[in-house]
Amino acid sequence: MKFSELDFCPDIMEGLDAMGFETPSPVQELAIPQIIDNKDLIVCAQTGTGKTAAYLLPIMDKIQKYKIEGFSTLILVPTRELALQIDQQMQGFAYFLSISSLSVYGGGDSGVWDQQKKGLMTGADVIIATPGRLISHLNLGYVNTKQVKHLILDEADRMLDMGFYEDLMQIVNHLPKQRQNLMFSATMPEQMRKLASSIMVNPESINIAISKPAEGVLQAAYMLYDTQKIPLIGTLLKDKDVKSVIIFSSTKLNVKAMTKELKRQKFAVEGIHSDLEQNEREEVLRGFRNRKYQILVATDIIARGIDIDSIDLVINFDVPRDAEDYVHRVGRTARAASEGVALTFITEKDQMDFKNIEDLIEKEIFKIPVPAELGEAPIYNPKPKRKGPKTFFKKRPFKKK
Repeated sequence: MKFSELDFCPDIMEGLDAMGFETPSPVQELAIPQIIDNKDLIVCAQTGTGKTAAYLLPIMDKIQKYKIEGFSTLILVPTRELALQIDQQMQGFAYFLSISSLSVYGGGDSGVWDQQKKGLMTGADVIIATPGRLISHLNLGYVNTKQVKHLILDEADRMLDMGFYEDLMQIVNHLPKQRQNLMFSATMPEQMRKLASSIMVNPESINIAISKPAEGVLQAAYMLYDTQKIPLIGTLLKDKDVKSVIIFSSTKLNVKAMTKELKRQKFAVEGIHSDLEQNEREEVLRGFRNRKYQILVATDIIARGIDIDSIDLVINFDVPRDAEDYVHRVGRTARAASEGVALTFITEKDQMDFKNIEDLIEKEIFKIPVPAELGEAPIYNPKPKRKGPKTFFKKRPFKKK
């Protein structure tokens, strides 16, 4: 199928042509006709499959064709990074259209709040928002949601993981009953099924390559001690022609320490974590996209929701506790049918977590020996934790008679 077969309005086709888009991805090919037909839809698709365009294009087409004016579409997302990414992508598609969008997210100074308030009051066509910040605006009474025709939940599973269920239901209660509901997620946990049954009407379902890294990702791992991790990064990257690297760590303390050490080793590196202000985070990401920095060290705050092409290498400095997070970290490379490498550092305490990842993706990941100059390393041998014998009687303290 070609985009030209989807009967989009000429202005959208002009935008697609300008961006070099000719053939829809599988999720786009399946989802776009359903959205055009006004069906409620649940889409399970991993990151990098083109799901953002799968809902933006048909929604924009409806707004343009039927001359829908004012705030008609609400897109809810877990993080401000994802809100900004969707807003930027929409601006690209809407270059030849008169459709306005606004990203609404927390952080920033009073000027950011005032800008968001103005956009909400004047009625931008598409609002892309994090739940908490949108509720803050809704509670002040100046947001008119009466004309909302489309509700889209992007990264719905992550919003639920972050505890946004009650916030989502509160927002839904502000919306008209008659609307189209679209839910995009990488997984389908039980709580998401509950949410879907609460807000959707006879939804259709689409499942695309659930919980599997892209075919172009070369995956490997190192079994090592904590003290060998940073020296190994230096060995892997020194004098290598690797232009773009993301290193994921589970804690912001590790991100800060690793960034400091890699700077000491003269690498072009910067870190991104929750302690940075929004403008600082945007500056770091801009520098990374523009190749000012070779290495970006990050927490999982950007594992989903950052659209950066041409990542050569992803390094998991820590094994993610949630096997699904591994898929999303690895999904930063080999996007759009390109190729990339994903390496994971496993310590002795991480072995069962890594085995869970291998079970999830139904693949045994090759273990590369640690370079001899870094010293002896442990052997990968995951075993379930042994459980002690059951105790049926509580021990009582001995009392002297």
